[in-house]
Amino acid sequence: MRSSDASERVFTQPEPVTVAVLLAGGESRRMGSDKRFLRLEGRTLLARNLDFLQSLFDTVVVSVRAGQALPPDLTPAAKLITDRSTGSPLAGIATALQRFAQPVFVLAADMAAPQESAVRQVLEAFVDVDVALPIVDEKYEPLHAVYGPRCLAPMSRLLERGQHRILDFFPEVRVVTVPFATAIPFLNVNTPSDFERARAIVEGTGRRRGAGEVTDAELGRGQVPETTPESRETRAGEPQQPPPASPSNTSPPHQPALVAIVGKSDSGKTTLIEALLPELKRLGLRVGTVKHDVHGFEMDTPGKDSWRHGQAGADAYVVASPHKLAYIAKLTGELPLVEIARRFFADFDLVLAEGYKAQAPHRIEIFRLAAGYAEPLCRPDESLALITDAPVEHERRFALGDEAGLARFIAQRLDQLRRY
Repeated sequence: MRSSDASERVFTQPEPVTVAVLLAGGESRRMGSDKRFLRLEGRTLLARNLDFLQSLFDTVVVSVRAGQALPPDLTPAAKLITDRSTGSPLAGIATALQRFAQPVFVLAADMAAPQESAVRQVLEAFVDVDVALPIVDEKYEPLHAVYGPRCLAPMSRLLERGQHRILDFFPEVRVVTVPFATAIPFLNVNTPSDFERARAIVEGTGRRRGAGEVTDAELGRGQVPETTPESRETRAGEPQQPPPASPSNTSPPHQPALVAIVGKSDSGKTTLIEALLPELKRLGLRVGTVKHDVHGFEMDTPGKDSWRHGQAGADAYVVASPHKLAYIAKLTGELPLVEIARRFFADFDLVLAEGYKAQAPHRIEIFRLAAGYAEPLCRPDESLALITDAPVEHERRFALGDEAGLARFIAQRLDQLRRY
């Protein structure tokens, strides 16, 4: 890589960068599920980051591997390009450079909450160089960077040799790094623990503060000074794990998706929900449940203060603690399932109901041979999917134990399940 004394350089106006590439061709090995379907505030990471880039660039494309499925909340107008070879972000970047023959800004699709200010700092540093990328504590961020057309030839040579490390071609081109004193803008989601941290930032702290105000101390990194705006040329080192990111703007409340798990007695509805919930949580969904009890139930403990409030005539009362809250109200008639979902789960992504076959707008049935029944509860056109070990015809069948597949199926249809 060539370098020069920055004090002797004559800087020209930055070359306009009008094309952005969202890299979405990864295989999510460390996550254990497709990261592009993970949801923050009800939207997939891929759709959130596509909207982010479209607000900044004239042209935005999504780089994918051939045959990859895409999240259902991705706009039909999204432009896709297929990687010229598979196996790495390097292939996606090279494909974009070959396609556009001009500088491109690239962003990993699993970034939790990128910041406009960080992107603009990198763009402003792209002057008389071939690569501009952030550096934080000597750690490089090659998936939040600008790459110029001169990068294509050395990239292609690496790919032809079966090499896929982005930093390996840096010695052949001019690279400028943009120092950031904070690691906040660059968290991408590689593991379940990364995702839990991202959710805490975006859906927790992010609701209490504006974007960019989450501190490194809250991420377990200690306080740091403000971002430094200067750029400097440097020799690239080894690739590093990305650090944490900042919150994005919150989405408005929405009607939750609603689906009921139904089946005949002893079919395993509760067991299915128990196994399904962790899979839905891994996909980033905030999930609530409703259990239908036709016989009635007693939740409060006779003799306790709250019970005495009800006995004294309170029409509704709350039992609250630092970790749980229970709302108890007297009813003159059964509250419809859709009203329960709208009233008590307005800021949730999904409500799973157990039972409610007659009321549920969307139903998924479990039917097990061991339960001893001859046929399912629902006709094929009455249920969205069937989980079974029986030779029963259904357009969308899942095997018993395939809760991960069922969770992906549900997550892909949240918009459909919100219609009731």
